[in-house]
Amino acid sequence: MRERTLVLLKPDAVGRGIVGEIIARFEKVGLKIVAMKMLFATKKQLEDHYYKDDEWLIRKGEGIIKNKGYPANYDKKKAGKEIVNALVNDMMLMPIVAMVLEGHNAVNVVRKICGPTNVEEALPGTIRGDYSHDTYALANVSDRPILTIIHASGDLKDAEKEIKIWFKPDEIHAYEKPEDKIHYRTGSLE
Repeated sequence: MRERTLVLLKPDAVGRGIVGEIIARFEKVGLKIVAMKMLFATKKQLEDHYYKDDEWLIRKGEGIIKNKGYPANYDKKKAGKEIVNALVNDMMLMPIVAMVLEGHNAVNVVRKICGPTNVEEALPGTIRGDYSHDTYALANVSDRPILTIIHASGDLKDAEKEIKIWFKPDEIHAYEKPEDKIHYRTGSLE
């Protein structure tokens, strides 16, 4: 089944000049770029993108309280919101590249290529394993989010929601690549 998923190349990727190398990884595996643009993300787009429910904020806030040495009675939800605010601010440092990729099992394929969000667990050969050496400890000491290089939708539901935040329907293109016949065994190979 062909799926669409959202990928954001974060300011780290743009600033370091590794955008082309990252895009090539997706194309080489057979994913098709159906939308792409460079932009300065607005605070509204980022707040919509990083919207988190109270359960998430409290769960992540507990970790921040523990790891940053906050008082035990510090508001967990407030600590969780600090994570979101830091992500929003960090994503506004430079332009980002947003793209929609299409292909069979696109969400899972993209996430596998990216590697885990925890960069310390990202293996060589993944985008995060090859291009980031950050740790949560260093990010906490530096009072910033961990440098993950890239965002990839977590599942199909997230992908649908996120694509609508970053792209208008007329910015997403449908077309067939010659390789589609090979990747999907459609039509004659002659």
